[in-house]
Amino acid sequence: MNMMVIHGPNLNLLGTRKPEIYGKKTLNEINSEILCYAKENNIKVEIFQSNSESEIIDLLHKSKEIFQSQGIVLNPAAYTHYSYAIADAVEAIEIPVVEVHLSNIHGREEFRRKSVIAPFAMGQVSGFGGHGYILAMDALLNKKRRG
Repeated sequence: MNMMVIHGPNLNLLGTRKPEIYGKKTLNEINSEILCYAKENNIKVEIFQSNSESEIIDLLHKSKEIFQSQGIVLNPAAYTHYSYAIADAVEAIEIPVVEVHLSNIHGREEFRRKSVIAPFAMGQVSGFGGHGYILAMDALLNKKRRG
């Protein structure tokens, strides 16, 4: 199975930015865990991080044609709450997407509780730190196995 993992804005600062909320793991450490899980489960994975909304949209558009992705793990970060453009891209690509958040967005500030992307995603994982990416990949893998 081919998967794409897209990390959104400010996730390149993991480990130093609000570790009490986002944890102490760096993005490189999370990516290492993703790659290890992928290897153990025979998944080809492409990992990206972007602080740019347009780059995230371009990656989503290219996910099937260029990367042959069969599933996408997306942490849209702050774009979660207002990027109708990313939401439209998720809806348009017709590839299963699991939305991931390191913190429990539903237990945080009011403005962080709403996701405009969730209605177009296969599901959402939040509050499990970096392990949420593995949970999302597992959900996509099991969906593929079941058809």
